[in-house]
Amino acid sequence: MADLRTAVRDHLDDDATAWLDRALAEAATTPRWEADFAAAARHCRRSHHPELADATRILLLHTARPDMPTLTRLYSHGTAAERRAVLLALTHIEDVGPDALPLVEDALRTNDTRLVAAAVGPYAARHLDAHGWRQAVLKCLFTGVPLDAVADWPARARGDAELARMLTDYARERTAAGRDVPADLTRVLAHTTPEEP
Repeated sequence: MADLRTAVRDHLDDDATAWLDRALAEAATTPRWEADFAAAARHCRRSHHPELADATRILLLHTARPDMPTLTRLYSHGTAAERRAVLLALTHIEDVGPDALPLVEDALRTNDTRLVAAAVGPYAARHLDAHGWRQAVLKCLFTGVPLDAVADWPARARGDAELARMLTDYARERTAAGRDVPADLTRVLAHTTPEEP
């Protein structure tokens, strides 16, 4: 997290840097951080670096260490960008465990590719069960989210016969409908072949 904080500060102007330092200093002790979480994009935009909003929100969540009701509220009532930041931050928040899986599952039910991509990161790789993870891979293929967004996919796909069956069925459906089979489908399917002993 120290490296991320340094990287963010290096791209912010003086006013935004002062705001970030104050927000992080207060995040662990006051409820004001939730307002700062919502305001992050505005401060990053003023520094002409709106793409840093995700990283800034991740830093705030890591520092504040919110409980699940708070995370759920931020996700449920947040903008798409705020929801994405919550999903990206899950792997950096201590003591969350599998309790945040409903947030990941909700994101995977949407057709917002940025939310889907954020949902299949390291947290999902650790906590999604086999069925949920397979469905997440298919969701990425269906929506066009690059396979490389799926954390640890080669290890989880290796030797997965059920995933192979699902991918093969999906490929047949696309071929029958006159559609191209995504190259990423071929990539992941190759990993499902059991390794020789």
